[in-house]
Amino acid sequence: MFITPAFAQSGGFAEGGFGLLPILFVMVIFYFLLIRPQQKRAKQHREMLAAIRRGDKIVTSGGLTGTVVKVTEDSDTVEVEIAKDVKVHVVRAMIADIRGKTEPAKKA
Repeated sequence: MFITPAFAQSGGFAEGGFGLLPILFVMVIFYFLLIRPQQKRAKQHREMLAAIRRGDKIVTSGGLTGTVVKVTEDSDTVEVEIAKDVKVHVVRAMIADIRGKTEPAKKA
């Protein structure tokens, strides 16, 4: 009634099959411009947190700076000295950057 017989007989896939290509193209662009770089940054951050040692100067995500005093491998916190004789426990995930890296301890 509302559709003419000539229009109703035309192949739907021939006209609309390429409608998915722009969507797939946008998804590929999102992957390479947004998702993949974010995954790389997250991996670098995890590696940085795993490499924290005593004596490293760090910056927390809240903006506090300090020196790592104690690192326990099985704990999710590190002890940081933010001022003379002022020590706080900081969750590892909240460490934003390592500003000063110390040399590894020499084994005697």
